[in-house]
Amino acid sequence: MDADLISSSDLPLARKSVLPGTGFFLPDDVEDDLEEQQARAALEGAEVAVVADPDADGLACVAMIREAYDDVQVVPEPSTDDRDEEEGDGVDDGDADAVTDPLDELEPTPHRVALLPASPHNVEEALERVAAYAEPGIDCFVCDLCPDRYEYVEDELAALLEVAGDVSWYDHHQWDDAVAEAVRDAGVDLVVGDSEEECTADVTLRSLAYDFDRKYETLAAVTRDHDLWLREDPRSDDLADYAYWTNPAEYVEVVREYGVDFPAWVREFITERRVEKEALIEQAVGRAKFHDVGGYTVGVTYGRCSQNEVAEAMREEGADASVVVKPAGSASIRGTDEFDRCHEVAGRVNGGGHPKAAGCKPDIYDDMLDYAHHWTTRGAVTKQVILEAFEDVVESSSAETADDDELEE
Repeated sequence: MDADLISSSDLPLARKSVLPGTGFFLPDDVEDDLEEQQARAALEGAEVAVVADPDADGLACVAMIREAYDDVQVVPEPSTDDRDEEEGDGVDDGDADAVTDPLDELEPTPHRVALLPASPHNVEEALERVAAYAEPGIDCFVCDLCPDRYEYVEDELAALLEVAGDVSWYDHHQWDDAVAEAVRDAGVDLVVGDSEEECTADVTLRSLAYDFDRKYETLAAVTRDHDLWLREDPRSDDLADYAYWTNPAEYVEVVREYGVDFPAWVREFITERRVEKEALIEQAVGRAKFHDVGGYTVGVTYGRCSQNEVAEAMREEGADASVVVKPAGSASIRGTDEFDRCHEVAGRVNGGGHPKAAGCKPDIYDDMLDYAHHWTTRGAVTKQVILEAFEDVVESSSAETADDDELEE
């Protein structure tokens, strides 16, 4: 296949907005082979392994762990990296698309603390690679990731525990009680923060037995501002955007050196990338439609865009909840104070997340014709499936309220 057909870097904006990025078309076996090679190289000689979501929250945890273990610091030169990711903004919402590009270069300098990026949908593969390639006795941390079911990670976690000295798991998502109990019973030190109050960087900061410099406290606070969508510190958008647009290895070393106060060359890089980001946001907002679901207004749109800003625009237009369907087939779901059951909606369509921020990828794509239909109809089937999930959640909520009223009577 002509590589130009799957490259979106030179596409007109209107077409780029409706098609997935180059990474979407990379065959799974090729991607798996590349990730296998990266994991093996990263773990060679490492004393610690960190399996983390490569968004700002997960990578802040990596920075803290490297600091606590006095790992070598490699301050990067000004970046000219121009990643062509699948889509999204790297926010942790259970979205399978927010993953590291497997073609990113390996870290040039070996680290005592190895980074293995993972998404919520392939955390078990990362655990398996640590078990396969790490030195016996290695310490392992899993950060900012939550398995929906224990069976998904059971075998891989057992293999890891046979190799590792200690395994710690830090997170802030909504954990099923049975899953959390099973992970702890297996021998893992699991610490789960309140998803309404903490991000995983907060959990890591307070869990590691290390006296951190104040800049790491600030890093956790500003990361939390974006990860929990508080939007009170303007620097938090810079963290999220830079974590998404640059190589994870570069992000970790930049925040270790500068904290949240980025140098001029990073700010210039972010500013340049935001020109296109804002244009893609406008495309998605312009496609938004609003639906009444049991008295709630649900805004729905489609596009390759930064989902949080698009959801905020729909909220300003009256949406109690927002759905951003993306070209790769996944969707981000955002709530408000009026609707805080996004994780329940996502749970009905192969996803999960937080009460006000969740992600999913409905299991409706059997072949490329389904994807072609998805692109040409701007996600029509995915939108309908998710709206039906909203209806189910709202109906179940109404039924629960009615049952409670009967009990009170």
